[in-house]
Amino acid sequence: MQRHFKDYLIISLKGIAMGAADAVPGVSGGTIAFISGIYEELIATISNINLKLLKTFKNEGLSAFWKQLNGNFLLALLTGILISFVSFMRLAKYLIENKPILIWSFFFGLIIASIIYVAKQIKVWRPVTFIMLIIGAFLAYYITILPSLGSSTNAYFLFIAGAIAICAMILPGISGSFILVILGAYKTLSDAFHDFDIKKITLFASGALVGLLSFSHILKWLFKNYENTTLALLTGFIFGSLNKIWPWKETVSVLNEHSGNTISFSEVSNLGTLAIYQKNMEDFDTYKTVLEQSVLPSTYAQINGGISSELGIAIVLMISGFLTIFILEKLGRRAS
Repeated sequence: MQRHFKDYLIISLKGIAMGAADAVPGVSGGTIAFISGIYEELIATISNINLKLLKTFKNEGLSAFWKQLNGNFLLALLTGILISFVSFMRLAKYLIENKPILIWSFFFGLIIASIIYVAKQIKVWRPVTFIMLIIGAFLAYYITILPSLGSSTNAYFLFIAGAIAICAMILPGISGSFILVILGAYKTLSDAFHDFDIKKITLFASGALVGLLSFSHILKWLFKNYENTTLALLTGFIFGSLNKIWPWKETVSVLNEHSGNTISFSEVSNLGTLAIYQKNMEDFDTYKTVLEQSVLPSTYAQINGGISSELGIAIVLMISGFLTIFILEKLGRRAS
């Protein structure tokens, strides 16, 4: 495929969108890649990274190696992802702490549109297609209700976490960042990026590389042999993940970072949502959510002392997120 500078610039923009999505616990960069039309090329490119590349480099030189690698595509995409992920992770941390309803509302709209888009790619609906859709939905929903583990400060644990999370990051609907939250590694990695801790970032990246090279082969095989059922499973994944993205939450239990004990949130505050308590106290480090549940906007306001549910602006942002998919889809028809 003959591409020009403008085409690679668009690929970098898609990478920026992927990085921004992966920085948020609950949104998958794989979903963005799928919608923007680069998913299968990405999986095929990654799965082709093997020892044969070294043989090509040795026998035919750098130019042949780079072409076989699909290097221009990877460089453009990874540049966008890295720039966005490092910068947006800091912004996402601020938004999640200070404007949680607004950021989740935008991504909720984005995920709704994603479900419609991915489902449209399913060519034939058979009983097995519906079964895989249901399995995917239940599996993703189950992941969203798993209690988070305590935060692990072990730097080497980031290698294992990276290998597991990267598999989720390239699956539409499954959030790699949310997997990091469940594993108790999200805060450690977020702090590493904030403090530019090279050792921890390198360990995470190394684990991600190992997981990526392994898992991409499985995905490539599934798309080649079972495209329709794989798409149904991915549609289910995205649908099931909506529970995590729902903006209005009631906190059930929290982890005290100092004592290491998990306690009911009602023992900490009369408020119903940890994010509100943290913002009021200006303390985002003492307690971390272990278990939460989705509630209606009216219930959210009631359990938090009559605070505004920000329903109006939330709906506007949901619509904005929904429309964003159509922009990405348009880009996906070009330079993909």
